[in-house]
Amino acid sequence: MFTNILETTTGAAISNTSVLICIGVGIVLGLIISLIYIFSDPHKKYSGNFAFSLAILPVIVSVVIMIVGSDIARAISLGGVFALVRFRSVPGNSKDITNVFFAMAVGLATGMGYVGMAVVVTIVVGLLYFVLNRFEFGVRRVIPKQLKITIPENLNYEGAFDDLFKEYSDGCELERVRTTNLGTLYELTYSINMKSGINEKQFIDSLRCRNGNLNIVLCRVPEQSEKL
Repeated sequence: MFTNILETTTGAAISNTSVLICIGVGIVLGLIISLIYIFSDPHKKYSGNFAFSLAILPVIVSVVIMIVGSDIARAISLGGVFALVRFRSVPGNSKDITNVFFAMAVGLATGMGYVGMAVVVTIVVGLLYFVLNRFEFGVRRVIPKQLKITIPENLNYEGAFDDLFKEYSDGCELERVRTTNLGTLYELTYSINMKSGINEKQFIDSLRCRNGNLNIVLCRVPEQSEKL
């Protein structure tokens, strides 16, 4: 079904036309993958540099494969090194790594001459990625927040805010306790799931009445790099 346009007789050189076709297809498919990455993000938080890398990666990998020739094992290893260079300096999440391997797979297929397979893979995987990402498949609807409460040292923090947490949240967990200001204050760090429609100012004001009007910070949980 999928033919190799680079197949030649033993010892024969690859034609210039076939090479140009592979390079051209790699460029087009790289741009398609990059556009899928951009337009599938419902929150428009995509990285411009990463989109650029996805557009270029397939053609780079395909050229490397054609240069290496019939030594497929070495070609795949070399292509993998090129694909993962980005993550040496910038931490990537699992979705970014998936995009890189998507682009690399298309580049490998193109470089080996399986242009038809590369096109089909781009269409099928790209469509699946677009649909899942656009409809936020697997995204948590309730995003936990981080709550930091500073209290005086004479306040027993165990159970001091339980009634407020029950009223304003669907769940709260104490993650860290540390002393500040030479031990005269405690800083409590909670992971909290706020109820929908809750007035956060009212919640914070209620906490201030308990902690002596000391510092309170309510924010999103800092994003961390995911691992596959």
